[in-house]
Amino acid sequence: MGEKAGLFASALRRELGARNRLWARGRAHVESYGKPPVIVYSAEESRHGNFFNAAYEAICARPEWMRRFDKIHAQGKSLPKPETGPNGEPGRRWREIDSSMSSDALLMNVFCTPGVVEAGAVERALGVDGENAAVFGWKARVALKSGRFDRTEVDMRWGSLLVEAKLTEGDFQTCKAEVVERYRDFDSVFDRELLPRMEVRTARRKEETEFPEDYSQEFEGVVEGSPSGAGACPFLAGSMYGLKPVPFERVGSDAGTEVGYAGYQLIRNVLAAYAEDCSFCVLHDARRPDLREAWFAVMAAVKSAEMRVRLKVLTWQELAEVLPCELQEFLDLKYGIVEPRTVASSMGDSGEFF
Repeated sequence: MGEKAGLFASALRRELGARNRLWARGRAHVESYGKPPVIVYSAEESRHGNFFNAAYEAICARPEWMRRFDKIHAQGKSLPKPETGPNGEPGRRWREIDSSMSSDALLMNVFCTPGVVEAGAVERALGVDGENAAVFGWKARVALKSGRFDRTEVDMRWGSLLVEAKLTEGDFQTCKAEVVERYRDFDSVFDRELLPRMEVRTARRKEETEFPEDYSQEFEGVVEGSPSGAGACPFLAGSMYGLKPVPFERVGSDAGTEVGYAGYQLIRNVLAAYAEDCSFCVLHDARRPDLREAWFAVMAAVKSAEMRVRLKVLTWQELAEVLPCELQEFLDLKYGIVEPRTVASSMGDSGEFF
């Protein structure tokens, strides 16, 4: 499964790279030093190349939404240095949400566009009563056996719905068993023998990557009352590439690895939904069937039928069907996301549209 996940993720990254090289023309941007390069956009006076204009205008009008631009790009060294100001002041540092591969940017492009959250068709597609505005980077409060709480953020909360958004990320992260099993409600919600297990690297930290969205939540888990980062999951594999599924009974492992749980983000968010009496939905790209398969593997380990019916999955393509026409056009050109049974804008061998 790890090898297939790598193929799907790489193919999508190549397509998004080609689309954004064309989309970036006439918009402020840079290309990373990697091969193939990643397009990263910078804000202009009234627009941002990574965003649908109406969505960006709405984001700028809400300080709580603008805070999503505070997260610094984790691999800024792979990008050209920001230009200095006219008086020599340092330029704006690159943000993760500037990246054309950012799932957070895609999420905000959709749900910050005026009229989307008010649309009954969108509410029905997600099975939510959307009376409240969307909250991005919502801090969950998941109880631990120690009596403290994990405040790791969820990509979006909209009313009674929690959402995990995915695009080009390698997977849902893998974590050491002892860290996952620290949650108070873990055994109440999950049958641990049914959860997917993977080998987790422990000998070294993950290699650098130009795709910070892969690892952006690696050290976000913060336990109340602990020093910053104390609740984080150490030794996250980040990607299952090259790692092998292992049976539940296995207690040993190869040198530099140990057995952990795959789908850590999913496990954590299901526990957050359980604690808040919410529903939980994974939004992913239809070109990433590996992510859907990984989500189903975690869902199958949920004990309660009542809890399982609160767990959902939807593709960006299925959601596109009920979005405003201009937003649909933007998603088609920039992301290749179109409603089901529709062909996205074509690209020639050179990556040009025709």
